[in-house]
Amino acid sequence: MRMVLALIAVLYSASAFAQDKPPPTVGDKPLVQVKPKSSRAGAPEKPGKQQPVAVRLQACLDIDDQTKERLNCYDAVVPPKPNPKAPAAKGVMDCKFTTEEDERLNCYNGFVESIPKLPKS
Repeated sequence: MRMVLALIAVLYSASAFAQDKPPPTVGDKPLVQVKPKSSRAGAPEKPGKQQPVAVRLQACLDIDDQTKERLNCYDAVVPPKPNPKAPAAKGVMDCKFTTEEDERLNCYNGFVESIPKLPKS
Protein backbone atom coordinates (compact mmCIF):
# COMPACT_ATOMS: atom_id res chain seq x y z
CA MET A 1 0.00 0.00 0.00
CA ARG A 2 2.85 2.36 0.86
CA MET A 3 4.50 1.58 -2.44
CA VAL A 4 1.36 2.51 -4.35
CA LEU A 5 1.05 5.80 -2.45
CA ALA A 6 4.73 6.56 -3.01
CA LEU A 7 4.39 5.80 -6.73
CA ILE A 8 1.32 8.06 -7.01
CA ALA A 9 3.14 10.86 -5.15
CA VAL A 10 6.15 10.60 -7.47
CA LEU A 11 4.04 10.55 -10.62
CA TYR A 12 1.86 13.43 -9.42
CA SER A 13 4.84 15.59 -8.51
CA ALA A 14 6.50 14.83 -11.86
CA SER A 15 3.43 16.04 -13.72
CA ALA A 16 3.30 19.16 -11.55
CA PHE A 17 6.94 19.96 -12.35
CA ALA A 18 6.27 19.48 -16.05
CA GLN A 19 3.59 22.17 -15.97
CA ASP A 20 5.59 24.92 -14.26
CA LYS A 21 7.28 25.95 -17.54
CA PRO A 22 5.57 28.58 -19.71
CA PRO A 23 4.18 27.33 -23.02
CA PRO A 24 6.58 27.33 -25.97
CA THR A 25 6.80 30.58 -27.91
CA VAL A 26 7.99 31.77 -31.28
CA GLY A 27 9.37 35.31 -31.18
CA ASP A 28 7.51 36.37 -28.01
CA LYS A 29 4.22 34.92 -29.29
CA PRO A 30 2.80 31.68 -27.88
CA LEU A 31 2.23 28.81 -30.24
CA VAL A 32 -1.40 28.38 -31.23
CA GLN A 33 -3.14 25.06 -31.47
CA VAL A 34 -5.62 25.05 -34.31
CA LYS A 35 -8.68 22.84 -34.13
CA PRO A 36 -9.73 20.91 -37.21
CA LYS A 37 -12.15 22.83 -39.40
CA SER A 38 -15.01 20.37 -38.89
CA SER A 39 -14.93 20.68 -35.10
CA ARG A 40 -14.94 24.48 -34.81
CA ALA A 41 -17.83 25.75 -32.75
CA GLY A 42 -20.16 28.05 -34.65
CA ALA A 43 -18.65 27.26 -38.03
CA PRO A 44 -21.27 26.69 -40.70
CA GLU A 45 -21.13 23.25 -42.18
CA LYS A 46 -21.80 23.94 -45.86
CA PRO A 47 -20.50 21.52 -48.41
CA GLY A 48 -18.47 23.14 -51.18
CA LYS A 49 -17.48 26.78 -51.59
CA GLN A 50 -19.42 29.86 -50.65
CA GLN A 51 -21.28 31.46 -53.55
CA PRO A 52 -19.95 34.66 -55.14
CA VAL A 53 -21.46 37.96 -54.00
CA ALA A 54 -23.14 38.51 -57.39
CA VAL A 55 -24.99 35.19 -57.16
CA ARG A 56 -26.12 35.90 -53.58
CA LEU A 57 -27.33 39.37 -54.59
CA GLN A 58 -29.21 37.96 -57.58
CA ALA A 59 -30.94 35.48 -55.26
CA CYS A 60 -32.46 38.49 -53.49
CA LEU A 61 -34.29 39.38 -56.73
CA ASP A 62 -36.62 36.43 -56.06
CA ILE A 63 -38.11 38.36 -53.11
CA ASP A 64 -40.94 40.84 -53.82
CA ASP A 65 -39.68 44.20 -55.09
CA GLN A 66 -39.66 47.30 -52.85
CA THR A 67 -40.06 45.27 -49.65
CA LYS A 68 -38.12 45.33 -46.40
CA GLU A 69 -37.38 41.62 -46.85
CA ARG A 70 -35.48 42.27 -50.09
CA LEU A 71 -33.48 45.06 -48.43
CA ASN A 72 -32.71 42.72 -45.52
CA CYS A 73 -31.49 40.14 -48.04
CA TYR A 74 -29.18 42.69 -49.69
CA ASP A 75 -27.98 43.90 -46.28
CA ALA A 76 -27.15 40.32 -45.27
CA VAL A 77 -24.86 40.03 -48.31
CA VAL A 78 -23.39 43.54 -48.09
CA PRO A 79 -23.76 44.91 -44.53
CA PRO A 80 -24.78 48.58 -44.51
CA LYS A 81 -22.41 51.28 -43.29
CA PRO A 82 -24.50 54.49 -43.54
CA ASN A 83 -22.57 57.63 -44.36
CA PRO A 84 -24.51 60.91 -44.47
CA LYS A 85 -21.95 62.40 -46.90
CA ALA A 86 -21.80 59.38 -49.19
CA PRO A 87 -20.97 60.13 -52.84
CA ALA A 88 -23.09 58.72 -55.66
CA ALA A 89 -22.72 54.95 -55.93
CA LYS A 90 -20.46 53.78 -58.74
CA GLY A 91 -20.91 50.10 -57.99
CA VAL A 92 -23.08 47.73 -55.99
CA MET A 93 -20.64 47.77 -53.06
CA ASP A 94 -21.09 51.55 -52.74
CA CYS A 95 -24.81 51.15 -52.02
CA LYS A 96 -24.01 50.18 -48.42
CA PHE A 97 -23.11 53.81 -47.67
CA THR A 98 -26.58 55.16 -48.58
CA THR A 99 -28.41 56.25 -45.43
CA GLU A 100 -32.05 56.15 -46.58
CA GLU A 101 -33.46 52.60 -46.86
CA ASP A 102 -35.58 53.27 -49.98
CA GLU A 103 -32.63 54.86 -51.77
CA ARG A 104 -30.38 51.95 -50.74
CA LEU A 105 -32.92 49.42 -52.01
CA ASN A 106 -33.23 51.25 -55.36
CA CYS A 107 -29.45 51.45 -55.60
CA TYR A 108 -29.07 47.70 -55.06
CA ASN A 109 -31.90 46.93 -57.49
CA GLY A 110 -30.35 49.09 -60.21
CA PHE A 111 -26.98 47.38 -60.02
CA VAL A 112 -28.10 43.81 -59.33
CA GLU A 113 -30.62 43.77 -62.19
CA SER A 114 -27.84 44.83 -64.59
CA ILE A 115 -25.45 42.04 -63.49
CA PRO A 116 -25.40 39.29 -66.15
CA LYS A 117 -26.64 35.93 -64.91
CA LEU A 118 -23.72 33.70 -64.02
CA PRO A 119 -23.71 30.07 -65.19
CA LYS A 120 -24.51 27.60 -62.45
CA SER A 121 -21.61 25.39 -61.55
